[in-house]
Order: sequence, then C-alpha cells, then structure tokens
Amino acid sequence: PAFQEFQRRFHLGFLPALAADWLQGPHLFQVFRSRGFLQTQIAALYSLGFASNLAFGLFSHFFVDRLGRRRSCVLFSVLCSISCLLQLSGDFPVLAAGRLLGGVGTSLLFTSFESWYVHEHLEHHDFPQEWIPDTFSRVALWNGVMAVAAGAVAELLVLGGGPVTPFVAAVPFLAFSGIFAMKNWDENYGKRRSCPKACGEGLRELRDPPQALLGVVQALVEGITLIFIFLWTPVLEPLGIPLGIAFSGFMAASAVGSSLFRRGAMGGLRLQPL
Repeated sequence: PAFQEFQRRFHLGFLPALAADWLQGPHLFQVFRSRGFLQTQIAALYSLGFASNLAFGLFSHFFVDRLGRRRSCVLFSVLCSISCLLQLSGDFPVLAAGRLLGGVGTSLLFTSFESWYVHEHLEHHDFPQEWIPDTFSRVALWNGVMAVAAGAVAELLVLGGGPVTPFVAAVPFLAFSGIFAMKNWDENYGKRRSCPKACGEGLRELRDPPQALLGVVQALVEGITLIFIFLWTPVLEPLGIPLGIAFSGFMAASAVGSSLFRRGAMGGLRLQPL
C-alpha cells in the first residue's frame, strides 16, 4: 500500500505534465501559419525551440541537481505555461521567446520528474530497485494513451476556438502538475559535481568506437525525427486531413511499434534498443 500510494503521488504530478506536452504537438505549425509567417520563419521558430532544448540539455542534470528536483518540476510548469500563453501573440519576437522557454521546459520535463522519482524511491522510501520499472511501465502505458487522445482532443478544441486553443487548454494541466508537486512532493537534490569534469568524462567515452557509433546513429535518428516533426503538417494540411487525427494516428503507430519491439526482444530476435 505504501508503494502504491507513492506511485499514485508521482503519477498525479507527472502525467498531467505529459498530457500538456502532447496537447501542444498537433497544431504548432498551424498556429504560426495563422499568424501569416512564411515557412522559413516558421522553420526558424521551430529551430529556436530545438536549439534551446539542446543547449539547456547539455547541463540540465547539473541545474536540476543543484536547484532541487521538485523545484525544477515546478519551474517546468511555470516556463511551459508562459510558453503556451505567448503563443497568443502575433509578434515574431514574442513567439520566439515562447519557443525558447518551451525548449528549456521540455528539457526539464525529461530530467527533473524521473530523477526526483528515482531518488525518492531508493533513498527516501528505500523501496527495492526492482520495483522502479513497474512505475515507469505504467507511465509509458498512460503516456501512449494520452498521446493518442491528445490529438483528438486538440482537434476538437481547434474546431471550437482556433489553432491556439490547445495551448491555452494545456495551461491548467501544467498548473495542476506544478501545484501538486509543490504541495505533495518532498524536495531532493543530486550530488554536486563539476560540470566541466563530468562533460569531459562523457567526451572521453566517445573514444570507444562502439559508443561513438551509437552516438552517431542516435543523432541521425533524432535529426530525422525533428525534420519529420516540422514537415508533416505542411505536407498533410493541403490534403484536408485533420491534423489532430493524423497526430493520433502517428502516436498509435508509435505505440504499436514499441509493442512489436518488446515482443521481438522477448521472443528471441535479439533486438536491442538504441
């Protein structure tokens, strides 16, 4: 019962944050196009978000460990809420600021929540390490369900209020996540490490050819994914396909692919994750 209650508290803080992130996915390109921007300008806005995510991601673990993981979760909620509200503007600099904040917030989303949970699980509650996958498998299941549902919900919101509506709708989810974490989670910190020293150790790992090759392959996959994220809307929109429904289809296909991989890996096909 104690472990289940701990899981519940984590899920109630983390899952709304993931739901808010998915709501912003289907219609971002459409928001910028509705403001009258050229595709090159939209590409620049996308690139700002990707670049800020990359730049902050280089030292986000050090930042989270020093600021505090719970505070970092709350900071994520604040930054992404501001980012969503800035999408209401039609000014390029304001939208650019929103993309920068959104990139930083996304980096925090995928570092602070999980690191908070692992520390609390092992250090505070002293639960067995073998129980951690159970929590994250539940997160993965609900994350897939929410991703598929978010596309349909976003499409309905757009039909009722325009392409920026899903971003406004994401704010209450973000607010709930931040407030819940602030009121119900304990603060924890990571080990204080030197950022240059840790980065140097990571770079030295690249001297190992298999690890260097893995990094190259991962970078190529991520690059292709980001290109797809930018291009799918202008390709499908002229065909009259509802973007939210298309997004749900992509997410459902991704969930099926993950399921097939797990079955293949467990079935002796020797599939290995990147």
